[in-house]
Amino acid sequence: MDLIRRILFKMEELPMTGGWYDIEIEGHSRDEITYHVRLMDEAGLIEAQDLTTLTDIDWRPKRITYAGHEFLDAARSDKVWKTAKEKLLNATGTLTIEGMKIALGAAMKALLT
Repeated sequence: MDLIRRILFKMEELPMTGGWYDIEIEGHSRDEITYHVRLMDEAGLIEAQDLTTLTDIDWRPKRITYAGHEFLDAARSDKVWKTAKEKLLNATGTLTIEGMKIALGAAMKALLT
């Protein structure tokens, strides 16, 4: 989940060109980033380009979707992010994108009341 959040933050900084981006994130391999970009595309958080060849799996991010912007805005606060992750892990023992969407909303609501 943390890598997904970091990829979204990184994409937010990039200009909209209509093409795909080569993203590097310190501490994560190209294979890790490629795998997470594909998951994010499948989850509807981003649109990505499949550049996979016969010998290499390669997915590159193109743009953040509306759902991705909603997720990113909910995840922007470190306090909300940490609270949502802890609550979701304590309640379910796992972190999923759909679970994080719910947990982020609940964490924001709890902080507001």
